[in-house]
Amino acid sequence: MLDVYLVGTATRISPEAPVPVVRIVDEHDALGGAANVAANVVALGARCTLLGVVGQDDAGRRLRAAVAAAGIDGGLLAVDDRPTTVKTRVMARSHQIVRFDRESEAELRAPDVAVLLEGLAPAVAVADVLVLEDYNKGVLTPEVIAAALDLARRYARPVVVDPKFRHFFAYAGATVFKPNAAEIAAAFGTDARHHQPEWLAAAHRRLGCEYLLVTLGEEGMVLRDPVGEVHRIPALARQVYDVSGAGDTVTACLAVCLAAGARVEEAAWIANVAAAVEVGKPGVCPVSADEVRHAVRAVEWWEEHPSGEPWIGAEER
Repeated sequence: MLDVYLVGTATRISPEAPVPVVRIVDEHDALGGAANVAANVVALGARCTLLGVVGQDDAGRRLRAAVAAAGIDGGLLAVDDRPTTVKTRVMARSHQIVRFDRESEAELRAPDVAVLLEGLAPAVAVADVLVLEDYNKGVLTPEVIAAALDLARRYARPVVVDPKFRHFFAYAGATVFKPNAAEIAAAFGTDARHHQPEWLAAAHRRLGCEYLLVTLGEEGMVLRDPVGEVHRIPALARQVYDVSGAGDTVTACLAVCLAAGARVEEAAWIANVAAAVEVGKPGVCPVSADEVRHAVRAVEWWEEHPSGEPWIGAEER
């Protein structure tokens, strides 16, 4: 999806309605959704092929250009029956005034699914990890999900899933299933922040994944492994400027670490460090490999010197 930012100043209230008048001084595009995950993968030093769908419109052309400029190998299919997903934010003095979305949530037509799967098979064959980013936009249909998981099994590739509500239970067999607290609460009707072992075990069995990793915002993460051990990973950020994009950073870092041969437990720990770096930045900004390495060293030092405190945020960089 394409993120559009309209940035300006608000100094008065409109005489037409009780809303601020924003005088726009800058407009810029950014990669959003799965494209932001791909941008984070590239920033971490890995190669990435991005498959997805855009509309045959100006936003789609801009998104494809931004993907290419970010160094991402693009495989974006342009279709004529839906618009490119665009999320436009009006900002004034770093505050979001309003966001408006232009999108379709209709599932892809069968001919478009066939074309998408034609590109997926060769991409999985040469990849080290498959990431499935579900945003309820109709691209990850049950057919696409099943085909992707089948390809991953065929080529013995780990699969990282960032789910949404519509097909939440369609990813059985995934290596890491990574919902946030709100998503898993909506699916199971239980607050994941309590992360009782019995409840996590039941959710893990129902989902059918190897590892269940629930992100809990300011409370960090909780990881349940295939043998039932629960690993609690505390949040590290002391200064939080903007939580936008933190989940994408976690997904990307997990994938890159797994591609490099890390165990899931190690990958989750490093991804938690990367998220702490990301939320210390204003806006949605990919985290670089150097930033993560520096932050990991800081946390390792703190673990050896527990009387101190890790500083993961803007000033550390």
